Amino acid sequence: MNIKIIIGSVRQGRIGPQIAHWAYNNIQNAGTNVSAEIVDLSLWHLPMDDEPHLPATGKYLKPHTKLWSEKIAEGDMFVFVFPQYNWGYPAALKNAIDHLYNEWKDKPALMISYANRGGGKAAAQFKDVLEGIHMRPLSTAVEIKLSELTFDDQGQIACCDVQLEKYNDLVKRAVNEAWSLFRQ
Repeated sequence: MNIKIIIGSVRQGRIGPQIAHWAYNNIQNAGTNVSAEIVDLSLWHLPMDDEPHLPATGKYLKPHTKLWSEKIAEGDMFVFVFPQYNWGYPAALKNAIDHLYNEWKDKPALMISYANRGGGKAAAQFKDVLEGIHMRPLSTAVEIKLSELTFDDQGQIACCDVQLEKYNDLVKRAVNEAWSLFRQ
């Protein structure tokens, strides 16, 4: 199973890459039948609404959309790592989702949100979007409570793997759940 881990924040000083690498390590350790790749939205040029056709048609004219379509089509499962901003999820993540349509269909999705209290409000909104594009949000979700973590002088999670260890079982459970859906 090919798992794409999408970092949904593009802000400077973000902790999304740390959390994505932690998720990557957990997924790689979850079983031999999985491979994972981190996809950082900050490295993708995806201008808003620049295609002349609706994404549901699959008629993409722009090179960046064609590349994005190819990358997403490779995935069998997606892990979305995103912060909660003002009780919502990042615009860059919504834009990345909205560039495509059919490439997302029927694929399992794990949400890993993070905020002072875990990002549940953003995750609830994002779940509605995932269902709208016919993805299969997993019953398992990870809400990382930043208020329970310590940070270094650069604003990064100190000893990230150790502090996030209490969420390891949730990631493993999600991969197992996705694997069951994938085999159906």
